Amino acid sequence: MSETSILLKAYYEALYERLQTHREGLAVRIDELLAGEVAARGFGDFGPEKFDAYKDACMAFGVVRAEAFNTIGIQYLYDRDRAASAFELELQLDWYDSRAEFAALVRAAREKAEPDATESRLRGLAEELIEQVGAFPDKSIIAGYEAGPDLKKLPDYIVARTIEEIIT
Repeated sequence: MSETSILLKAYYEALYERLQTHREGLAVRIDELLAGEVAARGFGDFGPEKFDAYKDACMAFGVVRAEAFNTIGIQYLYDRDRAASAFELELQLDWYDSRAEFAALVRAAREKAEPDATESRLRGLAEELIEQVGAFPDKSIIAGYEAGPDLKKLPDYIVARTIEEIIT
């Protein structure tokens, strides 16, 4: 396994830990951001039931995003070929294009990676990587939504913004 791959695993692990540490604040911040975005965009009739449904969707998306960072999650049980195929399929299914953001993450990890880094040093490098690039694929989600706000994109957007606030 390359130094870059090891650093990327440490990056995802650090993201997962940060999100787990701040799990309680997630619901509060999602509620605030969702209310603000709905008011700012004027998405028409958005009564309490619709708001609650979107908040529930945001919470579910938040759980899925956090688990995507879990280094002992299901995505790491598959061999490299299947993982690459799954990643390509995900890119095709998502409404945002995160390929450039992923390439930037890998470049940044490659530049930071150190041979024979201790566990402590690796953790520090992962933390630096988070500060530098944020949580993948938040930038792509935020940019895609802001380029064309839409209700179907709203839960992803709210979760991405919340994650970015939590991790920094």
